[in-house]
Amino acid sequence: MNISRKLLISIASTAALLASMTASAQIYKGETAGVGDPVHAMFVAFTTQAGKADVNIQVNAGQTLTKSMLKGAKGEIDFFSSVPSLVGLMAGQKRMYENVENAAELSKNLRSILGFKAGAYHPVTLSGSGIENWEDIKGKTVFTGPPAGSASATSEALIKIITGYEAGSDYKAVRLSWGEGYTALADGKIDMMVRPAEVGSANIERYGLSGEFRILSIPAEAVETEAMQNLFGRPGRGMLTFDGALYKGQLNQTEITALGFTQFVGTHAGVADDVVYAATKSFWENLDDVHATAFFLKAVTPETAFTSVNVPLHPGAAKYYEEAGIEIPDDIQP
Repeated sequence: MNISRKLLISIASTAALLASMTASAQIYKGETAGVGDPVHAMFVAFTTQAGKADVNIQVNAGQTLTKSMLKGAKGEIDFFSSVPSLVGLMAGQKRMYENVENAAELSKNLRSILGFKAGAYHPVTLSGSGIENWEDIKGKTVFTGPPAGSASATSEALIKIITGYEAGSDYKAVRLSWGEGYTALADGKIDMMVRPAEVGSANIERYGLSGEFRILSIPAEAVETEAMQNLFGRPGRGMLTFDGALYKGQLNQTEITALGFTQFVGTHAGVADDVVYAATKSFWENLDDVHATAFFLKAVTPETAFTSVNVPLHPGAAKYYEEAGIEIPDDIQP
């Protein structure tokens, strides 16, 4: 073999090696909510396990999920956390997607990987606020959620169903970032905070470490109303109960009835099947590590994989579930 041929073979081998290294080192973009949020905990657990399969996802936390899902639909990011109720809004070009060009078409690009029970809406008020029941909210200042998210509208709908109160006339609804909401309640700048959080949340628990607080329970008579049943029946929503004694310093020690919420980890149709397959497989095969991440994630099992999922599965994810013998609901088949 002459030198020039050896050189060509060497160059070709080096190029192939570099191409392989580049492929394995590809960084995918991902977005989720802020640190301390159950959605964040789940998404980080997913990306951590995906990394074990060389699917490297760069997590941009502290994002508004309504915007992240839109960016995912556009292919601007590859993986995201989202809320089932947002899917219909994008498909119908409603509310926060009303002025988004081609929102309905973009929604067709959305794909799901797995769903999970994230937690419950916690209506929290500190001792001394003058709020001991829902009717006491009248004339008070209530943090209902971020300006551009769906949680604020849900919180205000919850209050209206229970009390008949309208935001802006019967009470002042304040919309801030999640972090600002926590601080505003601690500093006494608001009277109540309605915060979606995992049951047993450390962020909620902290109010009992230096004082006392109260979580308002949905009254039994309100649960039976058609309006409340409709709220419970929305995509990604449902009724949830938990023991009030779970939190230290929590004044309502009885069983608390709350509005539960679910989320899903999503992607878009343009992400390669083998990438999503590898990430999905690694997540489920390392489930013990996921369960060790946070207490509420112990409820994540193959049996709950499609909880409230209302977006077609990505073919890569579906391939794993089929191989694992996990039955996929007909309405989310790829």
